[in-house]
Amino acid sequence: MAKPYLLVIAVLLFSCKQKQNPTTSTKEKRPPNVVIIFTDDQGYADVGVFGAQGFKTPNLDQMAAKGVKFTHYYAAQAVCSASRAALLTGCYPNRIGIHNALGPDDTHGINDSETTLAEMLKAKGYRTAIYGKWHLGHHQKFLPTRHGFDEWFGIPYSNDMWPYHPQQGPIFNFPDLPLYENETVIDTLTEQSQLTTQITKRSVDFITRNKDNPFFLYVPHPQPHVPLFVSEKFKGKSEKGLYGDVIMELDWSVGQILGALKANGVEENTLVIFTSDNGPWLSYGNHAGSALPLREGKGTAWEGGQREPFIIQYPDSLPAGKVIDAPLMAIDLLPTIAEVTGASLPTISIDGKSAWSLWKGESNRSPQEAYFFYYRVNELFGVRYGKWKLYFPHRYRTMEGQEPGKDGQPGNYTYVHLEEIELYDLDKDPGESKNIAEAHPDIVQEIKLLANTMRSKLGDSLLELEGKEAREPGRINEAL
Repeated sequence: MAKPYLLVIAVLLFSCKQKQNPTTSTKEKRPPNVVIIFTDDQGYADVGVFGAQGFKTPNLDQMAAKGVKFTHYYAAQAVCSASRAALLTGCYPNRIGIHNALGPDDTHGINDSETTLAEMLKAKGYRTAIYGKWHLGHHQKFLPTRHGFDEWFGIPYSNDMWPYHPQQGPIFNFPDLPLYENETVIDTLTEQSQLTTQITKRSVDFITRNKDNPFFLYVPHPQPHVPLFVSEKFKGKSEKGLYGDVIMELDWSVGQILGALKANGVEENTLVIFTSDNGPWLSYGNHAGSALPLREGKGTAWEGGQREPFIIQYPDSLPAGKVIDAPLMAIDLLPTIAEVTGASLPTISIDGKSAWSLWKGESNRSPQEAYFFYYRVNELFGVRYGKWKLYFPHRYRTMEGQEPGKDGQPGNYTYVHLEEIELYDLDKDPGESKNIAEAHPDIVQEIKLLANTMRSKLGDSLLELEGKEAREPGRINEAL
């Protein structure tokens, strides 16, 4: 007669054990949320843990302490649209026909045939949003809501592009900038001091609304691209004038987003990435950031143009306080996120490779044998190969020896013709000051062969070569 009672007790004990130590939960079954915070023209040294001076970035510093800091992360190109195209597609921008910075007069943009991060994750059941600057085409068929994003609030191109650059007139004296809500222009901006706050509030609200669903949040801030704007709450707060104030407000925005993740109970299961699209626009002097100790800035393939601050936080899976020196590029983010989330990679060819084992510390090697550096349409300027950086003869701009601009007005660049191949050891010489090509002819030859392989795929206008694998962008004369 005792057996039925023993059976009841066993069932109750098993039930209690299941409640106390569940093997799975709804939260654990969910793939991680993904948040990418992407600033505009922020230099390598414009974050506290990367050497910032004159302002503090406590939220980004804390993010690095809780996550992983990369010291050799590269934008795919040193200019706005091309850089964003690579981030969102996993492709060199040359592969998909997106070059330089698209403007209000351009009639092309991202092709429907390309798969964006948002489309990849949306197919996995994610809710998706972009709050900030798009810059991959401003005609209706190119808008983010046509390329995988459920929601958009922001501007279609850079904040100085409607339609004239401020250097053509007095400071900040330019026509209105369109502000979009999804596919509708809801306002025009004559000034932008509240835009960072608006973007931040939208981001926090999106997290709150989607805490029970997997989500992808892309926050491409228009700042600190000139013209600089900051809200009253940060005006005059830094020791570095308006530029420092702007960076402090961007850091505040990061803190608000991280705080929202924690408040909604999704911090542990969210992968957060912070980086910038390219280096500082040095001609703007006190309205530009710093890439020191790196050479040059935006618009060049030198380290200061494409090497960016990069921080990842993902408490469930990544170690805290880790620093990784292996090279990584924006093209690798999409395939890495695909592996982390279990999403399917695009069926069309991409250039990126998953760096998940590197992020986790299971490997100390870059996912790529080499990274290729382009600018001005399709010119292959250089190659990063292990610790080596090689440059082919090309023309580049510099502020060296020139008077920088001030208070929103730019200085004038001079142009230099690099006549011979140059090679640098970035481990010993991050500032690229000593050309050692003659001492390492074997390395030069190896890199030249790698470059020739890439030229056959994507082309090189410096040598008037067309790539066999280069694809066309979308154009507005195609069906809308």
